[in-house]
Amino acid sequence: MPLDAARLRVLVEVAHAGSIVAAAKAMSFTPSALSQQLTKLEREVGCPLVERGPAGVTLTQAGTALVAHGEIVLGELRAAEQTVRALLGRSPAQLSIGEFATAGQTLVPAALASFRREHPTVRLSLLDLEPPAGYGLVASGDLDLLITHRYPGVVLPETVLCRQSLLSDPLRLVLPPDHPAGRASRVRLADLVDEDWVCGETGSPDCVALRTVAGRPGFPRRVAYETKDYLVSLSLVAAGLGVALVPWSMLRGQDRSRFLVRGIAGARPAREIYLVHRQRPAPLVLDMVAALTRSATVMVD
Repeated sequence: MPLDAARLRVLVEVAHAGSIVAAAKAMSFTPSALSQQLTKLEREVGCPLVERGPAGVTLTQAGTALVAHGEIVLGELRAAEQTVRALLGRSPAQLSIGEFATAGQTLVPAALASFRREHPTVRLSLLDLEPPAGYGLVASGDLDLLITHRYPGVVLPETVLCRQSLLSDPLRLVLPPDHPAGRASRVRLADLVDEDWVCGETGSPDCVALRTVAGRPGFPRRVAYETKDYLVSLSLVAAGLGVALVPWSMLRGQDRSRFLVRGIAGARPAREIYLVHRQRPAPLVLDMVAALTRSATVMVD
């Protein structure tokens, strides 16, 4: 039996939302009606697609595979609808972008301002997403463009989407202003193994990067302060409470008299930033890519 596109959309929405209740709210259905559609889709394919639990749903292996195809199918349907509506002049121009937090602080504002001057009537929307999230939303057409990253030691997701490199953002050691290691222009990580470190939780991209660059799984011995916010990291370092590994872009515009910025001896790690969009992007997407590219040229000086 051919798959029903409407029920396929239900599965994709449930996967993106993480629960039937959240997906039902997003689609303006009752949870029971959405659950019935999901059950019918499972009958169509002949196997369970989700495992229902008190905290939400978990995709089965078959569900995961079907969601990946469903995102592509829905993306093509939405692209076709948008093309026809645009030809008929029936839909306002809009562009949805997914971004990670520090891109929103450094890279995106100038690009949006530039894009807005060129396209004053286009409706823009932003969604905060921490990598690797967002690929499925681009595939399904919920996002037009995704700004994402990869730290050293982190594997990029496989994708059929177009992923292009935007810039390489060097990672730098940040030390308290009176730290003895700051006498050298480049510092060995081995000399900082016993320091109090400031970084994200275990498994976070910056923590993985730190241990990858150090070449030691147990490095550092102490993460004294866990935070996802680099501005918090810089404040803690400036107060003499620890040391941190921070992207160079986050140091622009900061008062560098508050801390020391040094390179890493024997390594030049960087956070790679990428743009992800569909294989046949709309002209507005390409214009935003151009604006982001211009912004990137001045972000890391």
